[in-house]
Amino acid sequence: MVLYSELPVYRDSYELLLSVYRLTSGFAHEYKYSLGQDMKRDALALFRHLYHANRAADKSAHLDRFLEDFELLKLELRICMDLKLLPLKKMAQLSELMDSIGRQTTAWRNKSKRL
Repeated sequence: MVLYSELPVYRDSYELLLSVYRLTSGFAHEYKYSLGQDMKRDALALFRHLYHANRAADKSAHLDRFLEDFELLKLELRICMDLKLLPLKKMAQLSELMDSIGRQTTAWRNKSKRL
């Protein structure tokens, strides 16, 4: 079993987590303690799912939960862009990173279902 912290999806998710923390630190008070806190919580939850998926015999259930929380985080980032809290250029960078995370997680889930 590989350490979950050495997985490429972990490294990409960590980069996303750092981006979320940097982004939310600049939020106005009205968003910092609502949307910002939710985004940080949802980004951190991804790591719980990665950890459990890496340890479990049935990985697909944990990866499904990862993908559910991941979709919620993507929606929250879209809200940030629509509220002009996130510049379009930064959203484009995050979208590439999120596409990579989504592809890796889906491939891992599909592989674990075949085993």
